[in-house]
This record gives sequence, structure tokens and C-alpha cells, in this order.
Amino acid sequence: MTEHSSTSETSRRVAVVTGGSRGIGRETAERLAADGYAVVVNYAGNEAEADKTVAAITEAGGEAIAVRADVADETEVAALFDATESTYGGVDVVVHAAGVMALAPLVDLDLDALDHMHRTNIRGTFVVDQQAARRLRAGGALINFSSSVLALAIPGYSAYAATKGAVEAMTLIVARELRGRDVTVNAVAPGPTATALFLDGKDEETIARMAAQPPLERLGTPRDIAEVVSFLAGPAGRWVNGQVLRANGGIA
Repeated sequence: MTEHSSTSETSRRVAVVTGGSRGIGRETAERLAADGYAVVVNYAGNEAEADKTVAAITEAGGEAIAVRADVADETEVAALFDATESTYGGVDVVVHAAGVMALAPLVDLDLDALDHMHRTNIRGTFVVDQQAARRLRAGGALINFSSSVLALAIPGYSAYAATKGAVEAMTLIVARELRGRDVTVNAVAPGPTATALFLDGKDEETIARMAAQPPLERLGTPRDIAEVVSFLAGPAGRWVNGQVLRANGGIA
């Protein structure tokens, strides 16, 4: 065992962030690294962006590696957790931020798009949570991502909202299934947030209208959401368990 690994095992908490190459996932990875975690940045296909996240973390004095895995593939996700344990000695926090979104009225949505969202958002959450439940150390935290669109009930979001409803159901049940493990399980449900996932395909008028809806009169930022994740992952959030935290500026 290397001296680096020994140090990590005894003194450093370790976080896995899926979808960590961009948007909320990247901001979360950088925030947790600033909190002192060694971070494993998971990505599905964009290795260059994942490497940028790792570089940003290491340049700021943190520790990170990037590991590719399709979150819906149980073999690849198991290998992701194996790589985390072999590099840093264990897993303390899992943030499952990977997800996809396709928008259309229910009557028009292509069923291939529905199946793709189901595979990534529902099966992916199940697969990642399964490994997290098996491997998280005592004092750990599992944080999934839902969406405030469930409360907003916006036309065009039926399929996406349905996948996030499934995420919330899994989150609440897994929290109870991990009784006695000293592991918290929660979901963060952002409102409209200025990420590529939200902004793509929307005109300026639509974006401005949605930004004006919360009482705070702006879109959320990835940093807003990363701060909430940091709270749930850290010691201040230990009494929050089996909850969905709607971080949306009061829009719903």
C-alpha cells in the first residue's frame, strides 16, 4: 500500500460524483473538494470535460481522479466504486447528479426518448444507489437528484418529471432500508438552474419568464445547488434524512 493511499484511508473522506464533468455535477465536485474530500469524477462520454474538472480541483490543492462509467450499466458502476476504493480506500459520499432530459407534450414525445430517460434517470439511479448502499461507510451520505418540476407540473415535462418521481420514491425508501448503517439518504430538487441541460432549446423570452417566477427573481446557479449538496454531505446535515430538499428560490 502506498503512503498516499494510507493517508487517504485514515484522514480523508471520499466522494463519488456522477455526472461530474459539467453543470451542477462539476460545481458539486469542486465544492466537495474544497470541503476536503478526495473526489472521483464520473463521466459517461466527455473525457475532456471530466479532465478539466479534475485539473481545476488539483490546481486548487485538492485530490481527484476521473473514471468513466455508464450509470445504468451495473458492471461499469461496480468498477467505478472498485476504482474509488482501490485509489482512496473507501467511499463516504455519493452524489448522483447524472441525468438526461427530453421535452415534449406527452402526446408527441418519441418513445425512444422516453426509454433513454428511463434508462439513465431511473435505472441509473437504481444502479448507483445499489452500489452506494452496499459500500458507503458509516457516517456517509447518498444524495440523489430530483427536480422541482414535479411541483411545478409544467407542460412538456411529463416524461422527465415521471423519472424524477421515481428518483424521489427510491430515495425515501432507501433511507429506511439503511436503518442502522449511520448513512443519510436525501434528494435535492433544483428549480430552473442556469445549466446547459436547462438552457438548451429555450429562447431568451422563455428563460427570462422562468427566471422571473421565483420570489428571488433569478435562475438558480450550479453553485447554489452545490452548496446544498455540501450541507447534506457534511456534519451540519446529519439530522436530515429521507427528505427531498427543494432548492428553487421559492418557485414551488
